[in-house]
Amino acid sequence: MTKFSVPTRGDVSENNQSIFDNLKNALGFVPNLYAYYAKNETALGDYLTFQNRKSTLKAKEREVINLITSQINGCLYCQSAHTLIGKMNGFTDEQVIELRKGSASFDSKLDALVKFVKAVVENKAKVNQEVKDNFFAAGYSEANLIDVVIVIGDKVISNYIHNLAGFEIDFPLAPELS
Repeated sequence: MTKFSVPTRGDVSENNQSIFDNLKNALGFVPNLYAYYAKNETALGDYLTFQNRKSTLKAKEREVINLITSQINGCLYCQSAHTLIGKMNGFTDEQVIELRKGSASFDSKLDALVKFVKAVVENKAKVNQEVKDNFFAAGYSEANLIDVVIVIGDKVISNYIHNLAGFEIDFPLAPELS
């Protein structure tokens, strides 16, 4: 059986060591997911550039996408990380759970977003017209649609990496949904 391990700073290239130092300064630690990317010479820098690109979406909207995508893809690492980040962005524990379950009764615009993202991820973007119409009626644009798909793509990458490698989760575990 293949055992996947997370590299330490001393195990990675000089370029990735520099990125580790920047992450440690910014976050206080290097999350295992990011450290794992450093097993590849360019993946960590490429991923962080992709993840930190400018977007038409607000931070809360990106967290909605991260939470529902990670839930559908069954990635406990990302569910856990984004439960914490979601709360840092102003969501309550109850709202995070509701988002992960696929709705946002507390905000009609976010509800349209979460239902759109859920449909996109579950149906490989073959979304029925009503869901698309509700997304646009809530005030989202085609530019937003493009950013939604980019954030989904970003999260799918992380979900798949953790689901394949299964390394230790270094965030408080997200609660299981009932």
